Amino acid sequence: MSGTLTKAQKFEAVTSAKGFDQDHRRKINFNMGRYQQAVSKGVEDYRDLELARDRAAEIRWRAIEHLEANLLRFESAARDNGVKVVWADDATQALDAVLEVLRRHRTKLVVKSKSMVTEEIHLNRGLEKNGIRVVETDLGEYIQQLDEEPPYHIVTPAMHKSKEDVAALFHRKLGTDPHASPEALTLHARNLLRDQYLEAGVGITGANFLLADTGGVGVTENEGNARMSTTFVKSHIVIAGIEKVIESSEDLDLMWPLLASRGTGQQMTAYNTVFHGPRRNSEADGPSEMVVILLDNGRTRLLADPAMRQSLHCIRCGACLNACPIYKNIGGHSYDATYSGPIGKVISPHLLPFSDFQHLSQASTLCGNCTEVCPVRIPLHQLILANRQQAANDPQVHSATSMQRLLWKGWARAMQHRPLLDLVGSRTKAWFIRNFFATAWGHRRHLPSPAPKSFLQQWAERKSG
Repeated sequence: MSGTLTKAQKFEAVTSAKGFDQDHRRKINFNMGRYQQAVSKGVEDYRDLELARDRAAEIRWRAIEHLEANLLRFESAARDNGVKVVWADDATQALDAVLEVLRRHRTKLVVKSKSMVTEEIHLNRGLEKNGIRVVETDLGEYIQQLDEEPPYHIVTPAMHKSKEDVAALFHRKLGTDPHASPEALTLHARNLLRDQYLEAGVGITGANFLLADTGGVGVTENEGNARMSTTFVKSHIVIAGIEKVIESSEDLDLMWPLLASRGTGQQMTAYNTVFHGPRRNSEADGPSEMVVILLDNGRTRLLADPAMRQSLHCIRCGACLNACPIYKNIGGHSYDATYSGPIGKVISPHLLPFSDFQHLSQASTLCGNCTEVCPVRIPLHQLILANRQQAANDPQVHSATSMQRLLWKGWARAMQHRPLLDLVGSRTKAWFIRNFFATAWGHRRHLPSPAPKSFLQQWAERKSG
């Protein structure tokens, strides 16, 4: 695709193609349908789901409203546990902090557990440029790494691939049987990864929660890769966004099950670990060093905005993606950003140049389904609308022509005064639609036809009946 296209133009071109890709829609609808069935069953375990959401929302509100104090408490407690805490303003500082650890340990191989924040700062690419080999250990991430693609979904990185796609990929990259079963492919990947765990000098994980009271790092997973990535290495590096902090370890009693039920439909994920520092003298295994990198990378900009601050409450469960009718059609890669779906539409323009990504907020029906399923009650559809308003009010981002302003003013006046709209007959309306909306509507869709009579005309006829 031409490099002269803007991000918005690329988005329009990609989504137009992806939305009508029947094979893609079949795969994502099948895989997402299975998740939705599991989630629908999983939330039935709650006696009062709405009360659980209320309490989770309060936990996240307290954490973010007192973010500075909570982070300082976490830092103090973590250092008391023997953890080195590093503050990183941006991706460059985070990468430099990681490279400092790798050089000190003379490490050329890193094993990494699934982490969206490392995708956000393009950590793998940065390490590879410095001669470091990075191996993703989560099966979905491993599949995406083999295919040289970014994650497709926050929770399920390879959701857009069928089992046949994965078998063909493994055959092409690893020489396996092209008709191998998913079980056989999983076993093959597991055998390959076991050697990497033993050879790597450093393991890198993200964090689901940072515990301010104990200085612990909570990680939840289904495959045990985070535990394996931190057991045999010399150093364990955690990279976490500053918004991950919560006030108390007791909050995990609610946050972990809610994250699991909304993310995968489970009561709890298979492995839940709280890391409290490097190996103690009495312990047989574990890293001799633990480093936690607290990453800002635009989060304080969100924090400073009273409306957008709520987006920092997100626990990355992926529920809003699964609920979004737009995401279900265009998929995760169309967004061209680390975070896709409704939460991506909200935060990506603020973590990245706003002018380049403000168009994402237009890819929404504002149906509110994302808000309905959010376990911590983030009003996502309202925040998407707030992004639209910010873009419309910023002349550097969106500069309307005189004709556009005139047309919108006329449209608004007609919508607010029904008799004005009814003055225009159905033929005139059809002509207007045909001449002004045909290009935007697209050649794959039939243009709507106005009703022969307006609602008020039909209502008057019915009353006079």
